[in-house]
Amino acid sequence: MSARDHDRRTGAARESPLAPGLDPTSTALVLIDLMDRIVALPLAPHPGPAVLDAALGLARTFRGAGAPVVAVRTRRSGASDQPPGSDLVAEVAGAADLAVVKHTVGAFQDTGLHGTLQDHRVRTLVLAGFATNMAVESTARAAADLGYGLVFVEDAMAALTAAEHAASVGLDFPRFGTVVRAAEVEFA
Repeated sequence: MSARDHDRRTGAARESPLAPGLDPTSTALVLIDLMDRIVALPLAPHPGPAVLDAALGLARTFRGAGAPVVAVRTRRSGASDQPPGSDLVAEVAGAADLAVVKHTVGAFQDTGLHGTLQDHRVRTLVLAGFATNMAVESTARAAADLGYGLVFVEDAMAALTAAEHAASVGLDFPRFGTVVRAAEVEFA
């Protein structure tokens, strides 16, 4: 995307949060479902370990800028035992300023995430994780409804198929925010 994005509400162009760079005082990185069992799945178009590396690189960038890193993981509701590998990848947990446990597809419902972000005056979210077309997109749709500016890091997310990933990244995400590669995420 360019420095100007499509505004889904008005149909007009709007400034990207990346122009001229992200503001570390109002931007948070949200890493979704970077759990060992999901990283190990046959994901596309980027393999799980490559997505994990990109996400950890983003976390280092955010930590270096003093911007918060939020790690979100799924916990299956009603299940007393979670599948093996259901914790966050250790490096992700170590890089996070806040860990959120969700019981739905998206990260906002009944988690307190919105209130916490508001307490920190966060207005822009940079999203990465699994699965592009499920948890990342569900989180993005709720975030857009709540008024957050959104940046999607295409090479720091993946889905079960390349087609599912491509549909979200190419069709849906540009309507909600800016789609970039990890190397393009910069602070002002």
